This record gives sequence, C-alpha cells and structure tokens, in this order.
Amino acid sequence: MGRARSGGRERGGGGAEAVTENVDGGLAQLVPDRDRPRAWTLLIDGAPQSHVDLDDPSYLSFEYQRRFGHAVDLAAPPGKPLQAVHLGGGAFTLARYVAATRPRSTQQVVERDAALVRLVRRELPLDARARIRVRAADAREGLAKVPDGWAGLVVADVFSGARTPAHLTSTEFLDDVRRALAPGGVYAANLADGPPLAHLRGQIATAAARFAELALIADAAVLRGKRFGNAVLVASDAPLPVAELTRRAASDPHPGRVLHGRELLDFTGGAAPVTDLAAVASPAPPASVFR
Repeated sequence: MGRARSGGRERGGGGAEAVTENVDGGLAQLVPDRDRPRAWTLLIDGAPQSHVDLDDPSYLSFEYQRRFGHAVDLAAPPGKPLQAVHLGGGAFTLARYVAATRPRSTQQVVERDAALVRLVRRELPLDARARIRVRAADAREGLAKVPDGWAGLVVADVFSGARTPAHLTSTEFLDDVRRALAPGGVYAANLADGPPLAHLRGQIATAAARFAELALIADAAVLRGKRFGNAVLVASDAPLPVAELTRRAASDPHPGRVLHGRELLDFTGGAAPVTDLAAVASPAPPASVFR
C-alpha cells in the first residue's frame, strides 16, 4: 500500500495531512490533532495507540496514558530523575512524559516493530536532550538485557494486533520485571479486557503472586464487566500511594476507580496465576471499540 504524506514538514494543524505507512505490525497512521497545532495520534490498523503533543509532551490525551502518568508522578518525589524501562514504544508518549516531568531521567524503550520506530523517529522526533535509548527488540528479550536492579520504573504497554502477547502475561515474565527493578521500584502495565474479565482477573492473580502491593485503576464500567476497556495495574514491593492514586483517578476527565487490598484480591474471584505453559494472549477487542 502506498504512502500519503503532507507536503513539506508542517506538523499537526494548519492543513497538515495524515502520514500513512506500512510497518511490521500493520498499517500505521499519524493523524494530526486539529485542536493542538503539533499533536498527532498514532493508529495501527485503525486502532488508536498513542497521542503525542510535540509542544507539550507532558500532555496526556488518552485515558489509560493519564493513568500511567499518575503512576509515574507518584513513583518518586516530584522532579526526581528516574531510570525507566518502557516495554512497547508506540509513539514514545510516556517516555516523552517522563523526560518532560523528570529531567535528567535515563530511559530505555523496547519496541519490536523496527519500521514503526523509524517512522516515529522521523515524523515525531525525540528531544535531542532527552536521555531516551530506543531498542528494536521483543519486549521480553529487551527486558532480559536490563541490568539487575537498574530500573526505578518498568512500564508494559505491548500490543500486537490489539492483543498483549502471551509471553508477557506470565509469572516468569514478572520474575524478570522484578529482577530489573530496584528495591521499591514500580511496575505499571496496561491490561485490556472485557466481559467476563477472565484475562484481567488472571493478570491480577499473577501479579499478586510476585508483588507485595497492587493497585488497579480502571473505569467502573470495565470493572463491572459492562464493556471492553483498559485497566492500569500498578505494583511494587513497597507501599503504594493508594489514596493519592484514588484522588487523581477520580479527578480525571473520565473518572476511574482504584481497587486495592482485599477489594482487589476479591476481584480476582479465585483466578490462578498464569505461567508460561498456560499463557495466552489477551482477548481481541470487539470491532465496536474503535468506531
């Protein structure tokens, strides 16, 4: 399939056109945000993946990305640099956010789709001052190369064909996350599911088998199994700032609920932790989700 490109190097509004290009994971589109002059939305095969505002990388448009932002904000004192690993790159939205809100942070982004990495680097270039290293590799293989105890934050936001690959859903995967995390470090993951929430319940049980503290942020309708959607899991071996997470999630444009402690354990409904041998990819979203 051919490419549609805007004439010249104009970005965002003011008549800029979408950029469309085949990448390893499907058809990528960068669509300008008509309300923000240098902002773009990345879609893969029609599914929204990331939103980036080059003028204001601290702006998080997507609901689940705002929830990731809360986890980043509370992972360390305000402004303190972090060593962060991002599994799944998209348009590098969260890495840009960390760089903007925590200057001098050192970050690694692991994104399997090398063609997507090239597209994003070319059309939505990273700030040259940001300490962000991008590696084109499978998320688990890239994680294995992170030194023991290096990361204060590990973020998992990996989707292939709108599904999280099976090998990123297991206790063995979380064992490597824990190995890469510094003591008291934070793990945050984007989990997508719909009724009857079997995948989400299993992922909470899996994380509970490896981390002492968990919190889950999601829309109330998703937690009740009324619709398909995203939930952000936050996990650590140190106490989590649950009260502040709850306050921030409740004040979002689309308010979210936070489950923690006994309420979150009860939510699993007795689901068993997932191992590599039993792991399956997350369920595909219904087509209506992206309409």
